Amino acid sequence: MPIFLVRLSWLVTTAVVVALLLQPVGTAVQLEMSLCAIAAMLGIWLFTRGRASHYVFLGIGSLVVIKYFYWRITRTLPWSADPLSLTAGLILLAAELYYLYILFLSLVINADPLNREPALIKDEDALPSVDIFVPSYNEDESILATTLAAARSLDYPADKLTVWLLDDGGTDQKCADPDRQKSMAARARRTTLQHLCEALGVRYLTRRRNLHAKAGNLNNGLAHATGDIVVVLDADHVPFRSFLRETIGHFARDPRLFLVQTPHAFLNPDPIERNLRTFERMPSENEMFYAIGQRGLDKWNGSFFCGSAALLRRKALDEAGGFSGITITEDCETAFELHARGWTSVYVDKPLIAGLQPDTLRDFIGQRSRWCQGMLQIMILKNPIFKRGLKSIQRLCYMSNMTYWFFPIPCLIFMFAPLLYIFFDMKIVVANVDEALAYTATYIIVNMMMQSYLYGRVRWPFVSELYEYVQGLFLIKATASVILSPRKPTFNVTAKNVTLDHDHLSPLALPFFIVYAILLTGSLVAAYRYLFEPGITNLMLVVGLWNLINVIKAGAALGVTAERRQVETTPSLAVDRQAVLTLNGLAIDVRVERVSAERCRLRMDAIVPMRRGDDSSAGLLAIVPLREGQGPSAASGTWPTIPVVLSGSTPVGEETLCECRFERLRPQDHFALADLMYGDAGAMTRFQARRRRHKNLFAGTAQFIWWGVTEPFRALSYAVAGLRTRRPAEAEAEIPVPKTIGMRRKLIGAAAQNPLPVGAAARVTEPAPDAGAEIASEPAGEPPPTWLQLMIDAENEALARNRKRRAADLGPTAEPAAG
Repeated sequence: MPIFLVRLSWLVTTAVVVALLLQPVGTAVQLEMSLCAIAAMLGIWLFTRGRASHYVFLGIGSLVVIKYFYWRITRTLPWSADPLSLTAGLILLAAELYYLYILFLSLVINADPLNREPALIKDEDALPSVDIFVPSYNEDESILATTLAAARSLDYPADKLTVWLLDDGGTDQKCADPDRQKSMAARARRTTLQHLCEALGVRYLTRRRNLHAKAGNLNNGLAHATGDIVVVLDADHVPFRSFLRETIGHFARDPRLFLVQTPHAFLNPDPIERNLRTFERMPSENEMFYAIGQRGLDKWNGSFFCGSAALLRRKALDEAGGFSGITITEDCETAFELHARGWTSVYVDKPLIAGLQPDTLRDFIGQRSRWCQGMLQIMILKNPIFKRGLKSIQRLCYMSNMTYWFFPIPCLIFMFAPLLYIFFDMKIVVANVDEALAYTATYIIVNMMMQSYLYGRVRWPFVSELYEYVQGLFLIKATASVILSPRKPTFNVTAKNVTLDHDHLSPLALPFFIVYAILLTGSLVAAYRYLFEPGITNLMLVVGLWNLINVIKAGAALGVTAERRQVETTPSLAVDRQAVLTLNGLAIDVRVERVSAERCRLRMDAIVPMRRGDDSSAGLLAIVPLREGQGPSAASGTWPTIPVVLSGSTPVGEETLCECRFERLRPQDHFALADLMYGDAGAMTRFQARRRRHKNLFAGTAQFIWWGVTEPFRALSYAVAGLRTRRPAEAEAEIPVPKTIGMRRKLIGAAAQNPLPVGAAARVTEPAPDAGAEIASEPAGEPPPTWLQLMIDAENEALARNRKRRAADLGPTAEPAAG
């Protein structure tokens, strides 16, 4: 049968079914129909498999949704109420229609995601030349060293691979900054990174001015590079060794292919995962987009560039004039322009890089604000609906991803809408309890079943709503600003690898506490009015339950604002690598179980051969290559090696678990670290697979309720602890440490004759805060303290004792005396 006849028959059938569905029925009949639909969907879910049952499941659910919205539009608006109630009712309906729009777009795009076959490399000699761009702005040298070393170590012919560090933190503009401190920092950065690149065999490139942010930096790289394919890696996105082998073959299949995008996978939790302790057991938020969303887009030639972990054809970039930089999301904008020019894209659903996420809630919100504003900029300035060259389905793909970022508005409408009835008796929905049960309750159940059916493997129930609420309180401002002034937003770099060494409350916590207090008050008022106020119907019970769900969501969000300390100073990855540890002259076969940029954990079939008097804890770790025959034997000393220091060991039966830290890594040692940590892409795949366990609706709901009940108490405890620690610090600061003229003269004179070591200088400028405190022991390898240092320490202790005595004499309310 011709394809147009097939589509016509589907359209006619759909129209007939919808027409029958919209026939008026009683509330009891509607409840029976909806319950039958839920039972049918449950049966299909549990007992059938295959594409046909998949579509039947989604079709039945869609009919329930359509019936609900038909009832909602035709029978629940308060037309006879006052204008204010009618306006509020229309606003609530608009928010619901927005979610209906997002639901059906997601069903169209993601109902049958594409499972793409791998593209194997057939002709090694025909491989294209590749330039790898690592744009950088303010990242630490250690982060860059690992990324650059891993990029240089990719499994690809060395004569066809060039790695570039595009440094926007050492530009001529920054080196000539009028602020001398900033200028010196930029010059030092440039010199340091130039030496690092020279040691790693990487090309260093900067530019005159910081124009057009990341897009301008990448375009500067294009002006100097000549490769056929350009790979873009964020500075904290480290590629696994097989990155190019798994992706480059797609370009040989399609001469019009401009993009091969791979998922972003992360070694560290985002603030929500860390503060709720879900990183090891729950799929990350981005996995729903990369595991389902990008595959759905890929089916319609709509997968787009995500800024990193991607390969782009140089010819296509040249045709479009380079990376687009009108908006602050140069990645999606570039893909948008090239799709409109008839180029195609491919999505490879395999994690081939390991990156870092923002650690703090403030940085997380800042990153999402940039994404939100950038996507809305593209929609406003280059609307997909009117973009020439795009196919209809591609327009829907881009509209789906851009209009999603309006979610803060309906999210907050749903949070506060029930309060209008609880506090002000504004009837924004005309319905009784029976109708709410027959239509609304069954619609919510069906909607949750459809979401869980499509995304349950990568998204727990209610987690999407939690992420949207956490972002929504702050993104509402970002959304409004870009709507009012689309060209105003500017690119801001997201801070990564921030150290959180203690539990504390986020600086962004106050709005969450205020909203929680308002919603909790609403629940108490609803309960009081329902129980004691005459004339209140059961509708107050329904609205109160709606508000109670919001209270639980707001309570879980309070837990997100209670920032837990980091367990690891640098994120680690579970690996399974063979190695040889040379310690005290003995070579021991070990298996590396976990590794980070600073340390690793080993397992060996022996007791650690040490602690004689002349034994040392320093050794050398040689990594056995993954493939048989790759590289010579360990005895020759040419395997990748890393200097390590044994920091601890624990006997486990007949084995020993050892903790080792990496000691003073030289630039070339990062090649060994890259091989150890990023040699096997399967390590990240296995980590994600362990977390992708379907969470059913009952278990997911129970977990969400638990967070909503318990997390507010933890957030409150952090707030109280913060107040307690702040007060002693402020009181301490009121009594300055006196500095005598004699001590100043002695220090200046002695320093001119005997310059102090760095550690001693630090102790001179920071007197001991407490006479009773222990003096920190000297780190291993530092020279013993000189007579001058002993004198300084003794005088500092005397000064500290005087400070304590004066504080006791003055009392807590006395003014401090002048020095």
